[in-house]
Amino acid sequence: MKKLVFSTQINASKEKVWFSLWDDENYENWTTVYCDGFYAVSSWEAESKIYFLSPSGDGMYSKITSKKPFDSITFKHIGNIINFKEMPLDEETKLWTESDEHYSLTEKNGITQLTITINSLDHYITFYEGVIPKALEKIKAIAENPVVKSIAVRTTLEASIEKVWDFFTQPEHIINWNFASNDWHCPTAENNLEVGGKFNYTMASKNEAIAFNLEGVYEQIETYKKIIYRLIDGRKVVVKFEILDTTVILTQIFEPENINAIDLQRKGWQAILVNFKKNMPA
Repeated sequence: MKKLVFSTQINASKEKVWFSLWDDENYENWTTVYCDGFYAVSSWEAESKIYFLSPSGDGMYSKITSKKPFDSITFKHIGNIINFKEMPLDEETKLWTESDEHYSLTEKNGITQLTITINSLDHYITFYEGVIPKALEKIKAIAENPVVKSIAVRTTLEASIEKVWDFFTQPEHIINWNFASNDWHCPTAENNLEVGGKFNYTMASKNEAIAFNLEGVYEQIETYKKIIYRLIDGRKVVVKFEILDTTVILTQIFEPENINAIDLQRKGWQAILVNFKKNMPA
């Protein structure tokens, strides 16, 4: 194995570079250097499993052995995946299993240095030397773009996919979780879950006369897999339901609005997913 080191400087904060690396649509953008449609399935938590996949379901399964948000993350690669199934270790796989891939960020005066370190077999060196510099160019372009195109938030649930889907989509359940803090609530919810159907959720403060409606129209529905809708202001939201072993990973990817800060929007949508998990019946 040979250690390969690649690095670039990016005119953006560590936080911006971090999300440019790992937010779903950003990740799927820069990893096109591997193949079109490349994506990852994971809770993205330390010590969790992660699948790196092509659209055909071929790829690699690994483990996130360490993670320090906005600073570093390390993947330990384990084995191959074929048609979405983990394969037993063959002789070639045994040569690289448990090799590491490490990403680190250091910031000084608003400039972030991104360093990628990969342990590679000799016959993959030329491949990595060809694609990783292209990946760095893409990451740099995403991070230095002042426009944030999408934000991803997620939660994990130890429940059946059917139960998670119903709790997310049925009005009698939506009113129990669709708010970010305990001083708010969701008094009403209407949901016509079909392509072209509309939804309308009321979110209101319990102690003040403050309320607003979250409204949208469904564009795509794949039962137990994906929902795509447009909010009334035109912003797109993608909801993904993915299964990894016994865990359901629920991810929401949304286009931000122009009024509130990006960090505030991320925290608000994440808080609702935390509430979703907290209020989901056992």
